[in-house]
This record gives sequence, C-alpha cells and structure tokens, in this order.
Amino acid sequence: MTNSLLIKKKLENFNKTITVSGDKSISIRWILLASLANGMSKAQNLLISEDVSATIKAVRKLGIRVVLNEKICKIYGNGIDGFKYKKNLILNAENSGTLGRLILGFLVNTPNPIKITGDKSLSKRDFKRISDPLSKFGAILKLKNKKNLPLKIYGSKNLKPIKYVEKKGSAQCKSAVIFAGLRTKGTTIIKAKKSRNHTELMCKYLGLPISVKNKKKYDEIKIRKLKKINSFNYKIPSDISSSAFFIALTVLSTKSKLLIKNVNINPSRTGIIQILKRMGASIIFKNQKTYKGEKIANIEIKGGRTLNSINCPSKLNSGAIDEFLVIFLVAAKANGVSYFKDIGELNQKESPRLKWGSKILNKMGIKTITTNSSIKIFGNPYLKINKKIVIKDYLKDHRVFMTSVIAASVFGGTWNIHDKDSIKTSFPKFLDIVNSLKNNDKKKKYY
Repeated sequence: MTNSLLIKKKLENFNKTITVSGDKSISIRWILLASLANGMSKAQNLLISEDVSATIKAVRKLGIRVVLNEKICKIYGNGIDGFKYKKNLILNAENSGTLGRLILGFLVNTPNPIKITGDKSLSKRDFKRISDPLSKFGAILKLKNKKNLPLKIYGSKNLKPIKYVEKKGSAQCKSAVIFAGLRTKGTTIIKAKKSRNHTELMCKYLGLPISVKNKKKYDEIKIRKLKKINSFNYKIPSDISSSAFFIALTVLSTKSKLLIKNVNINPSRTGIIQILKRMGASIIFKNQKTYKGEKIANIEIKGGRTLNSINCPSKLNSGAIDEFLVIFLVAAKANGVSYFKDIGELNQKESPRLKWGSKILNKMGIKTITTNSSIKIFGNPYLKINKKIVIKDYLKDHRVFMTSVIAASVFGGTWNIHDKDSIKTSFPKFLDIVNSLKNNDKKKKYY
C-alpha cells in the first residue's frame, strides 16, 4: 500500500460540527507530571499519536506504570523521586521536540547518565538552546556536534538555582528550565519572552511552588524546589493547532460553515485566530469556560468572506508559531501583499517550515519573497490550480503534509503528497475528519 496521497478534486462546501483530537502539548505535560505524582492519575481524551506514545514509552522506561486504552489513560506515579535511573538507559524521543526537551528538565539530577535519541528530523534540531541553561544548574549535557541529538545527560546531586533569560519565545526551553528548577534548592528565576504557558498553568493548578508575573513584553517566573505532587485527573481539551487546518479550510471556502467543539483557546495559542480575524475571517468563540486554568470554547467559522492582506505584528508570532503554514495559505487568497517578519523560529521546527511554506506557495503559482526570518506573499483572490503538484522530501513534517491537503482541497489541481504516515506524530485522525466533511455517506472517501 502506497504511503502517498493523491488528491484530484476540490472539497465542496460543507456545514458540519466536528471534534478534533486532544491537545498534544497538554497531553505530554500531563504524562510527565502525572508520572511524578503520588498515586494514580487519570486522563480522558489523551491524544493517541506517535509523539504521545513516545512520551509514554519514556516514562515506562523510567519505571512508571501506564495503563492506556482509547478512552482513558491511567498513570501510577511513584512520587517526585520515583523515576528509576537505570544504567545505560536510552530514551527515544522519536519526532517529539516537546518530549526531547521537556524531559531533560526532570533528568538534571539523574545519578546515571541517560542517552536521548530521536528520529532523523529531531536529530537535526537545535538542542544547544536547552543544554546551555540546564548545564548552569550543574548537570552535564554532551551533544553531537555540540548542538544535536543524540545527547547524554549526566545529572548532579548538587543542583544550583539559576537566572535564565529566554529570548526565543520557546515554551519548550522555558518548560525544561521550570522542571529543572522544581528539582533544585533555592529560587530559579526566568525572564521569558511570551510563549505558550501550559506548563505554568498546570503547575499552578497543582499548587506547585511557582509564581508568574506577566509583564508587557515578558513573563517573570520564579520556581522553588518541589516537595510533592498530588495525583490529578484531567479531561484534555481539543488541540487548537489541529483545529487550525479546519479553521483555514473553512475560511478559504466560498460558503462553508463549521463548528469545532471543546477547543483549548489558551491566549498564548490563539495567534491564528487574531491574525485571520484581522484579515477579515469570520471566527467566533462560543460557550467559553475555564477548566483547570485553561480557557476552552466551541469555535464557529464561516467561509465566503473577503480576505485582506496583513502586515502581521511580530507580537502575534509566538501564539501562531505552529499555524503559520496554513496562515500562509489564507494569505495566498487575500487581496494584496501580506508580510510576516521575525519568524525565523519556523526553521527550527520538524522541517525548515518557512522555506517549505514558500515552496508550497510557489508550486501553487503564488509569488513570494523570503529571507531567513520573513516572507512576503503576493495574494491572488482568484487563484485556481490546474496542474500537477508533488510534495515530498520534507522530513516527514506532519504540518507540511496537512497544509498540502488543505491547499489541494481548496485550490484544486492534482496533488501527490508523499509520507501520509507523517500525521501519526500529532493528528492520526486528520484524514478521517477531512472525509467527514465531504458528505454524509461514510463509505465515500475524499482521498
């Protein structure tokens, strides 16, 4: 069976209600913190994907019992010192940068060196950005070429608190330092550029020794040594990054309407909503509520609106960092020239996404001008594709694959998109939901 997807026709207008998979960021953080809690914790709607599976495998290797089925995940924590640091232990983060970086914060006091590995894509990503601050605590991290995986971490029993300035807007780096601070006597202080705050919210909900002061341009976070974590249950909301593909699909349609239920609308994650609304999209939050510190709502999207170009403010970048590929698709159909700057961080993802965003648009016939940290997109509201497009050799980046599917669904043409299995890392049910939008006949598939 081929691992490519062939799409030969556009998706017709639809009026549907869907539910997307559980939030990946919260799923991984719940597993890591529950594994250090006292007793059994339960999660509903845990994302079942390769990144989350890799996290479960990692904590199991550290001696934690995990019982998983489609509806509930149970983790039997052994307390904050409950990890079993075996000799010659190897933890494979596979494709997950979240796992690969966050777990290092919990390993800074390991009595035995632990090796962290990853797949081809993750092994190309920058781990020096996290080894530098963690080494200041007293741990030793040895990386391939002083930057990449595989790495070995040698923990210290005499960890020292640090002061850390996080300038990149990386929630992964910030979170790893928070977790290391929870292992360390004294007070660790972080001055962090605005980024996702799921770690802080979950820690505050659990009553852990962390305080956050929200400044205009950065957050000041103080962390003290952790004594214990009580077991906790969590009903994980739907992932806004996964929802983003269907938000963009609906916005780009001529007259479709979509309701996505129970989505995490954490303000640090809603950059795509703010950007698309500035471009003229109709997106409304309904039935808003707060659950364990996280904001949740149903999202209603209506297509057919006139889309305008945008000179995107840099302050919105961190809240949309995983959604820029589909934002670029919307810009491709907008009136005028859109400009996105200070987005070099996109090239630190699973693939060099800024380059791939430009490449996809160019294949579609859209003119772009790119630098290492910016892109200008010359929109065409009347764009229609009548040619063959092949998408391959993109380091199996799941977001490149899904963005290509949305582009084919909206603009037409014949698309041959390789590495269909890439979606297993974050959103295995993606194509099933695309199929559900076609019509009410479940036997007929769009792809």
